[in-house]
Amino acid sequence: MRATVRAARTRVGRTTAGAAEPVGPLDQLVYAHRVNAVLLAAVDVQGRLKGKAYDAEVLIKRLRSGRISPEMCGYVIGTDLGMAAPQTGSFSWESSFGDIALLPDTQRARVLPWLPGTTLVLADPILGGWPHPLAPVTVLNEQLTLLAGHGLSAALGVETEFVLYEGTARDAAAAGWRRLRPATWDNRDYALDQPGPVAEFGTRLRQVLAGAGLPVEAVKLEGAPGQVEVTFPYGDASEACLQHVLFKHATRVVADELGMAASFMAAPATGVGSGMHLHVSLHSDEGPVLASAQGGGTVLSEVGEQVVAGLLEVLPVTAPLWAPYVNSYHRFVEHSFAPTRFTWGRDNRSCAVRVVGHDRSLRLEVRLPGADANPMLAVAAVLAGIRHGITAGLKPRPASAGDTYQDTTAAPVPRSLAEALTAFETSALAAELLGARVVAHLAAVARLDLDHHAARVTDAELKRGFAQA
Repeated sequence: MRATVRAARTRVGRTTAGAAEPVGPLDQLVYAHRVNAVLLAAVDVQGRLKGKAYDAEVLIKRLRSGRISPEMCGYVIGTDLGMAAPQTGSFSWESSFGDIALLPDTQRARVLPWLPGTTLVLADPILGGWPHPLAPVTVLNEQLTLLAGHGLSAALGVETEFVLYEGTARDAAAAGWRRLRPATWDNRDYALDQPGPVAEFGTRLRQVLAGAGLPVEAVKLEGAPGQVEVTFPYGDASEACLQHVLFKHATRVVADELGMAASFMAAPATGVGSGMHLHVSLHSDEGPVLASAQGGGTVLSEVGEQVVAGLLEVLPVTAPLWAPYVNSYHRFVEHSFAPTRFTWGRDNRSCAVRVVGHDRSLRLEVRLPGADANPMLAVAAVLAGIRHGITAGLKPRPASAGDTYQDTTAAPVPRSLAEALTAFETSALAAELLGARVVAHLAAVARLDLDHHAARVTDAELKRGFAQA
């Protein structure tokens, strides 16, 4: 089978002094596009780009020499949203906050049209000459490599929702995050009569992403005020995750340029939920494997049924990978198009796993992740579920039809991060599929968000209890 992923456990040989890094493609971009700055970045637990902006000439000379490897403080792959670190563990004061090495992938450097004069070089965090086991990219690559051991590869298409607001994020912060005004004021789902600023935003976003080699499939308005959905073409799962990370970075920059702000919170307001739907298909050397040869291309094969069963068994115990924050769980509301039970069905948007398409396009839409999830970790959880279903030869519960919000026979989605963390930390299955160290690390990061909110009084608490308690 053609290798489609980099083996997660392959030792890296270009991370120490004396081994020069080839920089040809980076050279070409710098001179062809008059680049003066290179962002050398890794992806953190939250799915954000973290790194430094280097002078282009200085970085190229440094990489050519091979004398000094780029490094950054290791805590960037171990902190919460506010850059707080756990009290104990690999990224804490116990660890002395030492540096980790970075392996730049200069062969895939790309210009960033939303930041003129700037090129991005992504780098993998390295520990002792190996891909760092706790870096999100390593967690994803590990699952892809293990899936390849079954003779399978995954293709992925991502749909992401976010809410666009009038005024910049700085304006929102100055106002204490209150009285935020969505860029549209009503339900404009599928509407093509878009307000001028929103239409301008969509045009600008498509242009800069296309200029970076990241063309979108479609941009549409969604059901909540100010809500936008962006769909990306199907492709290699690893590339799709990377594309999503860059898309979020571009979205925020473009919104700010136009005097707006984009929020990828799963629930930026009461009654508003933004998801990140993962469309997944599996392929062997002979082609797609999810559809049965019988049933007109709409019926799952035996492997397809095993995959669904595996997802329904693994996703409940890996929720912190696809719903990582306290706010994430406010999205799971009945009849909100976000699932509240672990169900599956044919073309049913109330299910956690929706079977959609036919023949070669038959795929599974996993509707659980929120827009706030790191796609690398969410996809890793999905791939772990796929592997488990195939390895164990599982059979799924009966497919659900109609309103699955009322299906009390199906397990409910966790109601809180605390509930999800308990299941995650105590699950032998999660530890087996992801590794005990990865589970402990991601649980520690998620607990930081839980602790942050536990000590704070919210506006909702004051409104409910100030005069009545």
